[in-house]
Amino acid sequence: MTAGTPIRLTGYARGGGCACKIPPGELEAALAGLLPPPDGPGAAELLVGPECGDDAAAVLLPGGDTAVIATADFFTPVVDDPYDWGRIAAANALSDVYAMGGRPLVAVNLLAWPRELLPFELAREVMRGGLAVAREAGCHVGGGHSIDDPEPKYGMAVTGTADPARLLRNDAGRPGLPLSLSKALGTGVLNNRHKATGERFPEAVELMAALNRDAARAALAAGARCATDVTGFGLLGHLYKLARASGVTAVVDSAAVPYLAGAREAVRDGFVSGGTRRNLDWVAPHTDFGRAGEEERLLLADAQTSGGLLVAGELPGAPVVGELVPRGEHVLVLR
Repeated sequence: MTAGTPIRLTGYARGGGCACKIPPGELEAALAGLLPPPDGPGAAELLVGPECGDDAAAVLLPGGDTAVIATADFFTPVVDDPYDWGRIAAANALSDVYAMGGRPLVAVNLLAWPRELLPFELAREVMRGGLAVAREAGCHVGGGHSIDDPEPKYGMAVTGTADPARLLRNDAGRPGLPLSLSKALGTGVLNNRHKATGERFPEAVELMAALNRDAARAALAAGARCATDVTGFGLLGHLYKLARASGVTAVVDSAAVPYLAGAREAVRDGFVSGGTRRNLDWVAPHTDFGRAGEEERLLLADAQTSGGLLVAGELPGAPVVGELVPRGEHVLVLR
């Protein structure tokens, strides 16, 4: 870089945001055989573990009145502005606690930084953004861990609490429940366009930096017991995991799914990540796509960063995008 040239953080990352996740099929194959035995030591305390690929782990504390929620999430730059990247990464990490029906209590930073390539002042701005969102959530930030790395990465490990009798889980879906989505889709293709062209999408940035706190509270108030957040595996990927774990079929009303302005144009112009295409390949054998064309399929599989909550139940102000029905020939059905 030369003096006075703006630093584009996305140029230092091969992927961006949650699109840099390891493909879900590869991840499940790697974890096969590593799950803890259901009757092993401490099994009764582990309320939610890795078996269903839920958003976070949940452990029951002695006394039985409180569950501890634990999660970690970090990724490469999704936008060029360091403060915004920090805000988005923090909101994304906190979302895992909200997706379980919990309240975040304390977080620690996870930072990887190429010290010889990028000024550390930028790293400070990233962490300042993360701190701002954590404060908005009422969550303490108590330090963290950093390493020197060729590729910048940032996120948080978050600990929270929840009522064990009111956990939101991805295996608790039942036939007859509607599906509500609290944030519009399209951040993946818009972030990809930003990375390639430098064009900014303020609406997408603010959506990604927004907490899922209110959606989680509304889900609990409505009596919901099944939810997940929509991130790197796209709406179809996360819904497939939910429906598979719950033993139901999920029907998606494609026309009811909301999208950010410019998302369809970004797909048509080719700004589709490899992660999105891998998401689509993963769910395709289990999906009846009906009349949905390639554009619709890619948007529904678009790798989101800090997406909304997908709740089995109705949320005030959130569109109903489908329903759960008894398990049929396919796990996912588009109509």
